[in-house]
Amino acid sequence: MRRATPPAPQGSSLGVGSAAGRGWVMFTRRSMRMVAAGMWPCAARSQGPARAVTLVAPFTPGGAADIAARTFAAHAVKHMGPDPQAMMVENRAGASGAIGTQYVARARPDGQTLLLARVAASAILPAIDPRTPYRIDDFTWLGLLDLNPYVVCVREDAPYRDLAALLDAIRAAPGTLNFATSGPATILDLGIRHLLATANLPIDAAQAIPYRGGGEALASLLGGQAQFGGNNLGDMMGAIRNGQVRALVVTGHARLPGLRDVPTAAEAGVAALSQIAGWNALAGPAGMAAETVEFWARVVATTGRDPEWIEATRRIGSVPQVTDGAAARAHVAAQIELYRGLARQLNLG
Repeated sequence: MRRATPPAPQGSSLGVGSAAGRGWVMFTRRSMRMVAAGMWPCAARSQGPARAVTLVAPFTPGGAADIAARTFAAHAVKHMGPDPQAMMVENRAGASGAIGTQYVARARPDGQTLLLARVAASAILPAIDPRTPYRIDDFTWLGLLDLNPYVVCVREDAPYRDLAALLDAIRAAPGTLNFATSGPATILDLGIRHLLATANLPIDAAQAIPYRGGGEALASLLGGQAQFGGNNLGDMMGAIRNGQVRALVVTGHARLPGLRDVPTAAEAGVAALSQIAGWNALAGPAGMAAETVEFWARVVATTGRDPEWIEATRRIGSVPQVTDGAAARAHVAAQIELYRGLARQLNLG
């Protein structure tokens, strides 16, 4: 296990664990000088975890879910009390995030195994696929962490200078351009199909290439297997900043501070795409004890006020949006209804 390091930049190589492909990093606490200084509240001292906590990221290393989990873990440990525990990020990828999400739903509700919940596995799958092996109330919702705008990109050397040019190319030769996704019931896939429908194109006018996570989808775009892709901004920010890809449109009500030259969906003429956005929330299994829920709610709240976490979250392309557990559950419930309606509109599921 490795001691705490800042979250790896996009596109970098992250350690992979067993043959099952589970990547992990263990984040240890800040020095024990804080203990000696008496900086930890008594409540946290009595209710903190008894051993290392596992934070499950349900997608592959290197993608937005993984990076968001590592960012949260690196800063949350500062707010977990004086005991020398740690937070281990474990990647359990597959089935559009369902494998890792189901793993947490079935874990012991002792607060030792938590989920970095994502829109694909926690909202889109339950909305679209009745076979999804969990429901919203199979989890204890501890808080929303951030929102992640959706961005459509092409390689920097692609001939498409704006979204209109890309859509014109798809319209001129249906079925010839490929886009990379992280599975059939993910925001990467559904967002592009919604974009095509909004542009009055068939939702299969471009061909999807599925991967196990956003990092792999980005690698496909960079490698030329896919000609374009829609992704969480967190997955794409590094490649955008490095000049490897060109952002054509981003969701949100206003242009983002770091992407002033990228039009919003409304400005690009596809206003309906604005409702597509990723998010991260912290959840545990259903049935967690009240004192354990209170402990983690406090960790979420204090981490959400941590200037270092706020800055790190903005740096990876997300917008801090910290809530309590009740508001997080309400957000997830609303997202399920949104994607259920969108699936009906697109004749999916």
